Amino acid sequence: MKNLILPLFIIMLSVSCNQQKPDMVQTSIINDEDQKILRNLKEIQWPKAYREQDTLLLDSILGDDFQMVDASGEWSNKTKELEWIKENAMENDSFFYEIKRLDVLPNGTALICGTGHIFNDSTETIYQSSNILVKRNGAWKAVASHVSGIKNLD
Repeated sequence: MKNLILPLFIIMLSVSCNQQKPDMVQTSIINDEDQKILRNLKEIQWPKAYREQDTLLLDSILGDDFQMVDASGEWSNKTKELEWIKENAMENDSFFYEIKRLDVLPNGTALICGTGHIFNDSTETIYQSSNILVKRNGAWKAVASHVSGIKNLD
């Protein structure tokens, strides 16, 4: 019996060390189709919805449970965002979003983080944002966004 205890302990220790800890997240490799869809959604469709005040497009991007924290710390939800774009036309010369992080987790959750670049005349304003999207019934839906670090560049 003593001869079995040490090998059994070593096996149990090895198994426990190889298990993922709950606070550690492993990202999966993004398949090409998901990467194309997510990039198009964040770089093309989402800005288009705001630029053209297209509530139908924004409605298709945001999940019903969408929530956002803006740069001033105010909370918003899908209904408020749809109302906001109806009443607030974008007044900039151009805009682009630079993705700095794009991860898809094994559970069908995506993180898209990066920098928004807004141009008006000769002034560039940037902001940082992070977005969480969930794949539901084969479609990616934004469920959370956070915006911070708005600043004008020379």
